Amino acid sequence: MKRFLPFIIVSVVALGAVIGATMLYRAKRPVALTIPESRAATDNSAMRMRGNPKAPVTLEEYGDYECPPCGKLAEPLKELEHQYGDKLRVVFHHYPLVVHAHSKDAAYAAEAAALQGKFWEMHDLLYREQAVWTKATDVPTLFAGYAGLLGLNVERFKKDVAGDEVKTRVASEQRDASKIGVTGTPTLFVNNHAVAITTGDTANLRAAIDAALPVKIDNH
Repeated sequence: MKRFLPFIIVSVVALGAVIGATMLYRAKRPVALTIPESRAATDNSAMRMRGNPKAPVTLEEYGDYECPPCGKLAEPLKELEHQYGDKLRVVFHHYPLVVHAHSKDAAYAAEAAALQGKFWEMHDLLYREQAVWTKATDVPTLFAGYAGLLGLNVERFKKDVAGDEVKTRVASEQRDASKIGVTGTPTLFVNNHAVAITTGDTANLRAAIDAALPVKIDNH
């Protein structure tokens, strides 16, 4: 028995290591995120949407204006909008990360612009000028300047940025994102199902959109 004891001990340790590694692998595997139908059906009033409201495909982004990958993705997403036309609508949700010093300020600026009907104009400008304002020492003044460039009432913009309405909306979107498992940016969904992408590469996204399009029936 003594001769077999070391073998038994080694075997048990090895088996334990295999089980542990398997459990760790399962724990680290990415979870397939989905947006619940109930949220998708009731959140329309709070959405920031661009495109055909009745489009068969909805692309939703949880983004952070100070996130470099989000900034790099902004133009490719706009290209997809143009390419798919009325077959695609795009929705943006705020998910400012705590590691970015000005991400919440930027989200508030976009929401303040939304109150004057210029959400997407501010959204596009913030991403286009990301390299500038993220290094600025006086971000509020710079954002007010952006508001002026977009033709907004600057004094109202400043008041709205500091007000509860925009802060409540951003905080609400952060909570909703956390509930469905969003932990980073950009996180993208096509018709409520998450799509994994790499920075600047929209191939997976394009494939997901194509797969979600209604199948055309050829009668000939």
